[in-house]
Formats: sequence, structure tokens, C-alpha cells
Amino acid sequence: MPPDEFDLDQGRTGHIRLNLAFMKPSEINRHRLTAVIGGVAVLATALSMLAWQAGAAGPAPISYTDDIAPILKGRCISCHQPGGEGFKKSGLDLTTYAGLMKGTKFGPMVVPGSPDTSNLMWLLDWQASPALRMPHGKKQLSSCDRDTIRNWIREGAKDN
Repeated sequence: MPPDEFDLDQGRTGHIRLNLAFMKPSEINRHRLTAVIGGVAVLATALSMLAWQAGAAGPAPISYTDDIAPILKGRCISCHQPGGEGFKKSGLDLTTYAGLMKGTKFGPMVVPGSPDTSNLMWLLDWQASPALRMPHGKKQLSSCDRDTIRNWIREGAKDN
């Protein structure tokens, strides 16, 4: 390329050359600045797309502490704690992760990785007889809360 030409595209597609011999120095600097600003805009677009793709990788894992315990505390612990009606009948203590994972005197409530075989979901989804549905004698948990618990179990029911 002759020394009086400036390649804005530097050999990429849509090759643009400016003949600098016919331009004033201020015009040359303006075109160089435009090229730099264009490059920065392309870089910013690429970085925002990478950030979007990183966010699109999937939702964060469901946390026992942040997501599950508040549901249990708000809807289940009044009965399923030591001294509570549900604890007396079943032995299920929902005040801690360990108590939930221990289950009842009749067996486990949660099968990590398998919400379909977890008794907890069977009771919360009201697949049991009315006498066993949970929360007993109260409004069913919202589908959003039940899906959160279901997905936590599917993710392995971790104490996180």
C-alpha cells in the first residue's frame, strides 16, 4: 500500500482505503479517530455478547439455605419441629437440612436427584389422600414453591 493511503479495514471484508494525499491533517485525524471509535464499538458489542452468553449458560443452582429453608420455615416448620403436631406423628423435623434428609420414622422424604420418587413431592403435590396432604389442613404450596423444591431435589438436594 502506498505511504499516502490509510487502510481503515486493515484487510478485512468491506475493504476501505482512504487516499490521504488529498486530505488535510485534521481530516486524516478525524478518519483515524472514527476508525478507533468504530473498533471500540465492535469490541464493546463483542464483550456484551460474551456476557449475555455467560448468563444464558443456565440459572444458578438452587440453594437450600436461600431458596428451600425459607419455604419450609414459612409453611411447614410450625408443625414439623420438635414438639409440633407433625413431628409427633411422623418424626419429621424440618428445622434443619439434616432433619429433612433424615426423613420420618416411616422412611426418607427426599431421594436426591429424583423428585418423582421423593415422598416430600408426593405429599406437597397432593398425590396422597387428603388426610396425608401437606401442609395438612392448609392451602397447598404454590406451584412456584413446589417447582423450586422439585428442582432442588433434581439438582441433588445439596446443603448449599
